[in-house]
Amino acid sequence: MTDNGGATTGSGHGAADEGNTVAADLERLILDAPRKYTPYQAARAAEVPMELATRFWRAMGFPDIGQSRALTDNDVIALRRLAGLIESGLLSEPMAIQVARSTGQTTSRLAGWQMDTFLDNLTQPVEPGMTRSDVAYPLVELLLPELEQFLVYVWRRQLAAVTGRVVAAAEDHEVTSGRLAVAFADLVGFTRLSRRLEEEELGSLVEGFENTCSDLIAGQGGRVVKTLGDEILFVSEDPATVAEIALSLVETLAKEDNMPALRVGMAFGTVTSRMGDVFGTTVNLASRLTSIAPKDAVLVDGELATALEQHGTAGLPETEPDPAHRFQLQPMWRRPVRGLGLVEPWLLTRTPGTAP
Repeated sequence: MTDNGGATTGSGHGAADEGNTVAADLERLILDAPRKYTPYQAARAAEVPMELATRFWRAMGFPDIGQSRALTDNDVIALRRLAGLIESGLLSEPMAIQVARSTGQTTSRLAGWQMDTFLDNLTQPVEPGMTRSDVAYPLVELLLPELEQFLVYVWRRQLAAVTGRVVAAAEDHEVTSGRLAVAFADLVGFTRLSRRLEEEELGSLVEGFENTCSDLIAGQGGRVVKTLGDEILFVSEDPATVAEIALSLVETLAKEDNMPALRVGMAFGTVTSRMGDVFGTTVNLASRLTSIAPKDAVLVDGELATALEQHGTAGLPETEPDPAHRFQLQPMWRRPVRGLGLVEPWLLTRTPGTAP
């Protein structure tokens, strides 16, 4: 229950059965508390109904472990805190379950990435006569307190930024209504390319794509929602911000050697946000536009095109040139889009002579 699918927890055996292995030593180091409770004992110690405790653990992504004595005092404290949030009225039970699920999913991915990265990159090459296992324990021992403090720092900064947006939404009708500019950026021909590349080359390509996109999106005021290997989803309350990011992504990646062409689809409208993800017709439309966009091009829907015109940042080719127009919009042919009916995309480009 204290790890997300590790061999000790999943097998139902205690650490004593593992012997003096590196894995068991690392577990004790990271958990910083001895295993001594069964799930029932932990729930009773936390004064939480077993049914609710099980729901919390499953939401956090922990496997069922029967009656193994695998839980620690920290598990009891965590249970007590979640239950206390419900008892105090700060959170409803469904909301507390969501908190547990979103935290579990996010930290599981983070922990997996960190250990893969650190153990792959920092333990090679090892000293003659030493194995990676020999290096793993002192490495984790040094990294653990630093990573823990850094995680809390980043979380607080992100929480402050999100809180600021929520407060600002109270005075901004457009934000309050849940309207967002949503964009997908997708590498063209990635599936075919992945069949030709070695695993290490493919991993480097994906990492380079994600790093370049994430840095550019954050630097220009957008928010990355998620990455899906060859695709990245990002949003902003400001349509012009998303438009600038999309064109900058195409221009930047086009300069990188061995990087496939990029295509971007964007839409503007009402969006539902849950657990850090976004859903709804606007998101689906942005995804569909991405799939039909030409190479190294950006397609937008009519709502986003209208928003750019109203904000004075875009003009149609036949309109009088305006120095304030950073973008141009070219209507494309109307076409049926699966599940969304007839759609008229607009091709977004920079106004000639404007700097990126």
